[in-house]
Amino acid sequence: MKAPVSARSAAPAARAIARWLLGVAILVFCMVVVGGITRLTESGLSITQWKPITGAIPPLTHDQWMEAFHLYQQIPEYREINQGMTLGDFQFIFFWEWAHRLLGRLIGVAFALPLLWFAWKRSIPAGYGWRLVALLALGGLQGAIGWWMVKSGLSVRTDVSHYRLAVHLLTALFIIGGLVWTALDLLMLARSPRAQPATLRPLALVALLALVVQLLFGAFTAGLNAGYVANTWPLMNDHLVPEGISWAGSLWATVSSDPYLVHFIHRWWAWAAAILLLMLARQAKRAGARGASIAINASVGTQILLGIATVVSGIALPLAVLHQAVGALVVASAAWGAHAIGRRAS
Repeated sequence: MKAPVSARSAAPAARAIARWLLGVAILVFCMVVVGGITRLTESGLSITQWKPITGAIPPLTHDQWMEAFHLYQQIPEYREINQGMTLGDFQFIFFWEWAHRLLGRLIGVAFALPLLWFAWKRSIPAGYGWRLVALLALGGLQGAIGWWMVKSGLSVRTDVSHYRLAVHLLTALFIIGGLVWTALDLLMLARSPRAQPATLRPLALVALLALVVQLLFGAFTAGLNAGYVANTWPLMNDHLVPEGISWAGSLWATVSSDPYLVHFIHRWWAWAAAILLLMLARQAKRAGARGASIAINASVGTQILLGIATVVSGIALPLAVLHQAVGALVVASAAWGAHAIGRRAS
């Protein structure tokens, strides 16, 4: 039986684990970016089967490609939208979905194997083992959520459920936040063996909840293609409150599923979220975390400008991808700022 690590060796171990977690967070960020490209190129339904192990190898022969293409031709998206597409066109959309899934597999390996190594070496500080296992489980759940999302577009719909898309995106962003927060806790522990994990302060909680609402409606906007209903700013087709909102269903159905209203909420709730995040940045600076303050201010400001540019451009692919990428950076910087104001004296 290996003896627990000494206080002297605990600091390097905590620092090593923190760096590993930040590396995994970068990989998850890359997956969010590739996921955005996959969505914007309408590639998400190109692989109609879920093969967690063998699916890592793409079709290698012409016959294998034709088999994959034949499976895609059976779903509504092909029959109603992409009827007559060439094999080359299919290979293009297949690539992005395959790359997205491959990144997910790589992230699983990049998390599970080092976790096993640190556990075998008894390098994981007390109280952090359950957190790391929870993050691993959440990553596995994210893979299942991804397939649950894809399944919603394989039988009746020509696209995936925007509700399931929102769950998939928010889970990925939550994982990024969890990785960053845990890494920051470990870096504090590396500096001081008596350091306690940071707590979530009221201002941080409110700011993060406001951000979650904004991200939720961003996912709805993406899933419903609601960004296309208006390409003017600040007015939507010459109106502050856009014409075309249908109130035929329930309040929740309208708020979450009407493209005009979803776009309107995403557009204007952004300012409420931004104000709260800038307040968080101010508090982080007062707490001595100038880097976190700069990161929040820079990412939030950039995200607002990108959101406007994306709308005005008619949802140009590069701008839309950057908008999703910077959204992930907003989450990471907000987690950094929330952690900074929640640090406890050791």
